[in-house]
Amino acid sequence: MARSALTLAASVTAALPQAAVTGVRPLTEGGGGRFDSAVATLDDGRRVVVRVPTSDEADDELRGEARALKALTAGVRGVLPFGAPDVLGETVVDGRHAVVQTLLPGYRVDAKHVPPGPGVATAIADAIARVHDLPVAVIRDAGLPVRSAAQARDDAERLLDRAEATGELPFGLLRRWSTALGADGLWRFETTVTLGGADPASFVLEDTAAGVPAVTGLLTWGGLGVGDPAVDLHWTASSPMARDDVIATYAERSHRAPDALLTARTRLYAELEFAKWLVHGTAVGSASIIADARELLVSLDAAVRDEPPLATQTISVQDAITAGGRVTPAPGVDTSMQTDAYSPDELALLVDDEHTSAAQPTVPIDLSGWNATMTRLRDTQGHARGPVDTPPDDETDADVDTAAQNALRRWTGTA
Repeated sequence: MARSALTLAASVTAALPQAAVTGVRPLTEGGGGRFDSAVATLDDGRRVVVRVPTSDEADDELRGEARALKALTAGVRGVLPFGAPDVLGETVVDGRHAVVQTLLPGYRVDAKHVPPGPGVATAIADAIARVHDLPVAVIRDAGLPVRSAAQARDDAERLLDRAEATGELPFGLLRRWSTALGADGLWRFETTVTLGGADPASFVLEDTAAGVPAVTGLLTWGGLGVGDPAVDLHWTASSPMARDDVIATYAERSHRAPDALLTARTRLYAELEFAKWLVHGTAVGSASIIADARELLVSLDAAVRDEPPLATQTISVQDAITAGGRVTPAPGVDTSMQTDAYSPDELALLVDDEHTSAAQPTVPIDLSGWNATMTRLRDTQGHARGPVDTPPDDETDADVDTAAQNALRRWTGTA
């Protein structure tokens, strides 16, 4: 049961003993969720957000979020052109960690509603690039996770192992994903500071005087670390109309070395969300989640059956240059703001011919509303395996099938 506004107001007082609460209202998008949240007005006129976890998993996530926000020193915050919440106080409510932080006003846009062209798409891409350009030392000094490119690949391999072990993974997807994991070139990239799976709903925007959307704040910091920059762009798979603008703008604005296969890894991570859902359902023993994941995986398998291998999806320098030449207007879409207390939509697959062109052959995946906790599920089972053989570019489909089958036998110990 959600905590009452009175209980949340009391937690603000406990976290900020010198402040008096003069008003409080729930902060919600409807339904139950990982946190009970509210906006409280203090006697000095400030408005703050209080967040109380509803589960042990959410409690761990909130502690990580508070730790990451504290790692953002004044110097780091001064480099970023948008705001991040300040942790004003912490307390314990019903045995769980509660945090009071500053409120970042603005509106949010779901991934599936991000329009193409200058505006929301380019503003969010620029904001992500700014985060990725932060010095890695900021993360190391704060003791936050630092993952190498090889470790990112290992994580994906362990996830695939666990998904395959359920017996529910279609062989077509096993072949597609194992081929991507075996493509050494796909995993040669420069690691950056990342948010651990940000999506458009993580950002708050406000319109400038000219009516152009601009990012004014970033809400989600719990996954802050060093890793694969593609993780923070995997949501573009569910924004087919805006994807090219986002990826190209990101490539143009980033100060890091060019990453020709960034697009391929963003798509891989998006597809692997289905595998995470299946593994999660198996781990918690939920027949309904497993059935849902099975249906989604079958649909995905059918949708990508005729697509080229993931490692062929590239972003060129010319793509980045042309990003500034697009002129489609981008009005903001108000989808409420800064709330955790909602039930995210289940992961769904959308195949919409109206929003898919010849230049955009991959089907869109709806990841909007996907539970941020799911994107940070840790691999606690499974085993590491050796690299998968990578077939030459001119190898036939039959040869690729044989390679995938051989990989499967190695994984299952039957080789």
